[in-house]
Amino acid sequence: MTSMVGIVLISHSRTLAEGVAELARAMGVGKAVVEPAGGDASGGLGTSIDLVERAVTAADGGDGVLLLADLGSSVLTARTFIEDAEDEETVTAVVRLADAPLVEGAVAAASMAATGADLDTVHAAAESARDLRKLGSGGR
Repeated sequence: MTSMVGIVLISHSRTLAEGVAELARAMGVGKAVVEPAGGDASGGLGTSIDLVERAVTAADGGDGVLLLADLGSSVLTARTFIEDAEDEETVTAVVRLADAPLVEGAVAAASMAATGADLDTVHAAAESARDLRKLGSGGR
C-alpha cells in the first residue's frame, strides 16, 4: 500500500462523522483514508479522545494524519489529543488540526490526499475550504 495522509473527522455526532467520512471518501475517489471519530464512547452525543486515538491509528498511512473537528469541545478534544500524544509519545503519526469547516474541509482534504500530496498540502487544502462561497456575490 502506498503511504498517504490520513484524515480523521471529530464530531459530537457519530452519525454526522460517519456521513461526512462517506462523502469525503467518495470525493477522494476511494483512495483517501478517512476515519470518523464521532460521539462519545457509549455512542451518545459528545467526543472521545479514545475514539480519536483509534481513528488516528486506523488512518495513519505513514504520511501524517489531518484532524478536522465540527465545533466547540471537539476542537478541544483534538487539541488535547495532540498534546497528550506528543507528551506521552503514544502515537507515532504526525498529527495536525485544520481550522476548516467539517464537510467542505473533509472533501477538500480527501481530494488532495488522494493525489498523494503531503500533510502540509492536504492541511492547506482543508483550510482553503473556509473561504469557499456557496452563493455568488448576489446572495441568491
